[in-house]
Amino acid sequence: MILPSLIAVLFVGGLAAWISARWHANAPRWTAIVTLALEAWLAASQLTGNHAAEIPLPGRPAAWLTELDLPWILRFGIGFHLAADGLSLLLIALTVLLGWMAVCCSWTEIGKRTGFYYFNLLACLAGTVGVFLAVDLFLFFLFWEVMIIPMYFLISIWGHENRTYAAIKFVIFTQVSSLLMLLAIIVLVLVNYQRSGAFSFDYFALLNVPLEPKLADWLMLGFLIAFTVKLPAVPFHTWLPDAHTQAPTGGSIILAGVLLKTGAYGLLRFVIPLFPDAAHRFAPIAMTLGAVSVLYAAMMAYAQSDIKRLVAYTSVSHMGFILLGLFSWNLLAMQGAVVTMLAHGLSAGALFMIAGFLQKRLHSREFGDMSGMWQAVPRLSAFMLFFVMATLGLPGLGNFIGEFLVLLGAFKVNPIVTSVAALALILAPVYALIIIQKACHGPLQKRPILTDCGILELSSLGVLILASVWLGLHPQTVLDISAPALQQVIQNMNAKEPSWTLIR
Repeated sequence: MILPSLIAVLFVGGLAAWISARWHANAPRWTAIVTLALEAWLAASQLTGNHAAEIPLPGRPAAWLTELDLPWILRFGIGFHLAADGLSLLLIALTVLLGWMAVCCSWTEIGKRTGFYYFNLLACLAGTVGVFLAVDLFLFFLFWEVMIIPMYFLISIWGHENRTYAAIKFVIFTQVSSLLMLLAIIVLVLVNYQRSGAFSFDYFALLNVPLEPKLADWLMLGFLIAFTVKLPAVPFHTWLPDAHTQAPTGGSIILAGVLLKTGAYGLLRFVIPLFPDAAHRFAPIAMTLGAVSVLYAAMMAYAQSDIKRLVAYTSVSHMGFILLGLFSWNLLAMQGAVVTMLAHGLSAGALFMIAGFLQKRLHSREFGDMSGMWQAVPRLSAFMLFFVMATLGLPGLGNFIGEFLVLLGAFKVNPIVTSVAALALILAPVYALIIIQKACHGPLQKRPILTDCGILELSSLGVLILASVWLGLHPQTVLDISAPALQQVIQNMNAKEPSWTLIR
């Protein structure tokens, strides 16, 4: 029962945080901390227990570690079906860690309606964990929607000067694309009904549904658009800089570190296994979109004067690497994409934390108001330097491993597109230097004395540094945990169409 508990604890904790605001102003904060501590214990016990046991589930591929399948709406073949493999558990671990960071950042930043704020934060995390666990397509879509609504409230209520515009734009992009996915799910279920005579939304029952090529293309596009909007990839990325800029710091951390990863997870979990033929035909276009996203977003980052918009565009660039890796159709590139998901969650989350700390002190996100920060707040500037280096892929840190594996795997498949994407390795140091030069160096501006990092800020950023270094120096643990799930995807594709056997 750990799998439903991973979702329920966050929902119940969110409700408790909301209600507790009636008794004391700090009660929602402590309730959120206790909730995430319990969630961390559940996730750790699930991850360590299953990884140690490695007992295959009967009737399931060996990659799946545990599952819970309960009947729900039997008339339409809908079940409360949760399952976890190594990929799911890694992303849940990232979700819990960044949830902690979001709560720590919000401790003093959020001063109004704190109960409702922490309810939305924990509900968003609960929807995300549900997305990573659901293997019934109806249930998956339900959690997908649950994830969106709390983020809308986080941006629209606790956001900055243009929050309403950013929140509405976020909802329009994600909702319209979600409806396309819902339509594709329904059509896929109806096709399976015509073949089998029974309704089923179960992921495993829909894996091998025979589809006409044109229909498979359209259904695959329905899923793919929803996931590439959430990823996001060019040309569906325009909501992201606005949402990141206007969201409160906790919302930006969850948005960049966790919600974007649900798009990559959806591509890997649903688009490629459900529609392998169509996805294979679309792979050259997807890889090209990935390379365009990498380069375009890196160039846009170069032109930004707002630190949060700059970090947002670097996120789009990193998501381009993930798209490139996933559609390279080999284990090396896919593992690189998974490592990039985790590493980007750590580095981008940390940079948004630092941006929030600076905005709290300066009441500005503009680089023009930040010169001389190294003299004013040396510890915070040192943290900024570290995570900027992590973002550009410094060897020894997680981003380097991810990007290296993606480029190595993708080059075997499409050397030209991979070479174009590799140009970002030149552009990344350019925008990294812009951050350091404009924010940390230059003349010290006349301003009130700024306080440097406190204990909470030091400990939060210190944890992310340790995680990033560990991922960079010891990636084998992550590669071992994710390998069975990725190998299963590749085996399914080879079994479906042996004529284009994949590169291993």
